Amino acid sequence: MSLIQLGCIADDFTGATDLANNLVRAGMRVVQVIGVPEGPLAAEVDAVVVALKSRTIAPQAAIDQSLAALRWLQAQGAQQIYFKYCSTFDSTAAGNIGPVTEALMDALGSDFTIATPAFPDNGRTVFKGYLFVGDVLLSESGMKDHPLTPMTDANLVRVMQAQTRRKVGLIDHRTVAQGDGAIRERIAALRADGVGVAVVDAVSNDDLVRLGKALAGMPLVTAGSGVAIGLPANFGLAPSSTASALPPATGWQAVVSGSCSVATNQQVKAFVEAGGPAFAVDPLRLMQGDDVVTQALAWAAPLLAQGPVLVYSTAEPSAVKAVQAQLGVDEAGAMVERALGAIARGLVALGVRQLVVAGGETSGACVQALDITQLQIGAQIDPGVPWCHALSGEVPLHVALKSGNFGSADFFTKAFKALA
Repeated sequence: MSLIQLGCIADDFTGATDLANNLVRAGMRVVQVIGVPEGPLAAEVDAVVVALKSRTIAPQAAIDQSLAALRWLQAQGAQQIYFKYCSTFDSTAAGNIGPVTEALMDALGSDFTIATPAFPDNGRTVFKGYLFVGDVLLSESGMKDHPLTPMTDANLVRVMQAQTRRKVGLIDHRTVAQGDGAIRERIAALRADGVGVAVVDAVSNDDLVRLGKALAGMPLVTAGSGVAIGLPANFGLAPSSTASALPPATGWQAVVSGSCSVATNQQVKAFVEAGGPAFAVDPLRLMQGDDVVTQALAWAAPLLAQGPVLVYSTAEPSAVKAVQAQLGVDEAGAMVERALGAIARGLVALGVRQLVVAGGETSGACVQALDITQLQIGAQIDPGVPWCHALSGEVPLHVALKSGNFGSADFFTKAFKALA
């Protein structure tokens, strides 16, 4: 077994592939594992991403899972730990970004780390500590209506301070623009002032590369996936076209979508308006006991030979809230996830071998339903979303796990063209 250089802990499955994608593009050989493995890693790689489903669970449960992942990564020889969260900093006042960050810092004996969800390639930038989604503040974006983690404050220093006992500071854009030396000086000054976590501005990939150099040797890095583009160089690695090679694709094509984000709503609409066959999963019918899973699979079976099919529970925020009012937030989400996971498993049984899954929670449900334990990371479809290769039991499968907020309007059709 070779020792890994970078050990990563991601708080959801799409975020894990997003991070792995950026590491692969920067030259690292990467494998993504689903949950904490029971034994040692067998693959010869530079980095491992442990994908958890911890973003919206109880804070203590998220801490326990993250610490288990840390212990396993340390056993594989990881030289640096990377805690990855969403580029929209999805969280509540109770966590889970702050509590997990503190627990990892304590376990590593670290008195300082950085925090930045910046990912300019996907329109996520941080300026003077404020997170922008495209041209608007996070609090003015579609994330303000997120059913589980509504983000109503774009000031990340305030958001992070509400979640952690440690003092939170800022490394602003003027310092970042001066390069890694200035960033290190600012870190030293913040530490001397008792700051334990610093939000970092970044408005371009150049900012992330400068930041990456300054993070060499830092025990713990916390960020979205953007910082990953600047870390592999610290280990002497450079971009390589061979890192993303996957086996050739076969079989039928399908999309399973459970995200309610603005981007995914647009993608569902574009697919349907282009004439793509689509089946809507109605949570109210699930609640009433209808066998929607069997109905969806019976609908899909005769259509698969003609091209991609879409099964979706995507809905506008108002519709989601109506279901939550009847079932409760947690049960409404879990009920839909169980159904979509069962549908994904059924689609693979029908011969689907190219599967796009939209939404972090939905991706987690589908990966678990398909009994996928490891993903080989391939080429990027859109920023933050690669194709991956996995085994569902003994069945080889190409799968793309797409964050709800990511991808162009034509992502669903673009993905299959890219794989072809």
